[in-house]
Amino acid sequence: MMKIRPDTSDAPILLGPLPGWITTGPAENLEDAAFRSGAALACLHMISGHEAVPQALWRARLALAAAEVCVGFSGRREDGRALRDAVHLTRPGDHPGPAGAIFGQWSRAVARRISVAALGKAMHGVSAERIALCLDAMGSNPVDRAAGVIEAVLADLPRAETVALILADAVLAKSVAREHILPLISLGLKPRELRLRGDALRLACHRAVVAGAAQAVPLAADLIRRAARLQAVVPKLRAKGADRAVDLFLTRDVLAPGALVGFMSDRAARRLCDRLVDLGAVRELTGRDSFRLYGV
Repeated sequence: MMKIRPDTSDAPILLGPLPGWITTGPAENLEDAAFRSGAALACLHMISGHEAVPQALWRARLALAAAEVCVGFSGRREDGRALRDAVHLTRPGDHPGPAGAIFGQWSRAVARRISVAALGKAMHGVSAERIALCLDAMGSNPVDRAAGVIEAVLADLPRAETVALILADAVLAKSVAREHILPLISLGLKPRELRLRGDALRLACHRAVVAGAAQAVPLAADLIRRAARLQAVVPKLRAKGADRAVDLFLTRDVLAPGALVGFMSDRAARRLCDRLVDLGAVRELTGRDSFRLYGV
């Protein structure tokens, strides 16, 4: 399971770790769990309105973490690096493999505003009727609605863990008036918990929201610092199209230099990426000499 361990040393106090009373020790009953998950969602609500947070990049990084969890549910062992390779180094039209397909589903799901049409494009083969029913799920609170979606989807499609978790996080986000999915439940549920039912599943989902928020909050703080560093070096960039490249880096998990070729030459794209690394504004994330990927 992917664990995000960002550096938050220069981040605003507003985006410090979740208070210990929310995260310390598992909640033992539904009432306590619902209180803690509600507090965690309130903290996230403040962050989602913070203009310094690169929201699309935040969602993309959490989508990678969620995809790694879902890949583990399917019995595979690909980590985040392998998932990035599967998606970004696959030729257009070629299949990225089972693990890459899961990452692709999550990436598409978080990229667009929540709607039946957008989720249908993210999860090929899932009917619009099923998606609509899930988005209209009933429950006493947002997390209970999401738990009901997991239970309903897996009752009909026992192997559709990724679909169930994407839809659950979509319902959760919609219920708290978010326009985009922010992976949370998907980050905190354990494989055995997916097979729970009723109150046991609801309790697990409340705990999972807290666990997911405990990853999402410090990641947001880390990305504020990294985004500010990238924007600070823009005046030092002389390459034509550098502004557009920076905008892409602030919205995508990673980029291959080839992703910039639409508005600059291949050579210029590679030089710009290496220049940004030298300036400490982006990182090369593969450690390879070729087929390199770069990200904030």
